Amino acid sequence: MTKCPRCQSSHIRKNGHRRGKQNHICADCGRQFVENPKTNRGYSDDIRKICLKMYLNGMGFRGIERVTDIHHTTVIKWVKQAGENLPDAYHPEVIPEVGELDELQTFVGSKKTRSGFGQQ
Repeated sequence: MTKCPRCQSSHIRKNGHRRGKQNHICADCGRQFVENPKTNRGYSDDIRKICLKMYLNGMGFRGIERVTDIHHTTVIKWVKQAGENLPDAYHPEVIPEVGELDELQTFVGSKKTRSGFGQQ
């Protein structure tokens, strides 16, 4: 006999269907449930590792979705979860003596000529 997962009561009634399975409701506590729920949900850890490795190698989220048929928002959620496990910042014990700086040159100002395409 089916029992309520919350109160273990056997006083239950049928309550329609959910995703092709019979849905039940407990007459005592009002809890709705399916008799034999699918317990193995989600993706395996191997698939998660493959998707994270693809992301770390420079593949975009939608590209990963096209290859693996896993929705891109799911992959984004996995990346965020993996990022939470990383340490906040690296604190070196010794400050380096030499640093490297890249140069960036920009042009700020106005053009001196007024002639060009579409102007005379």
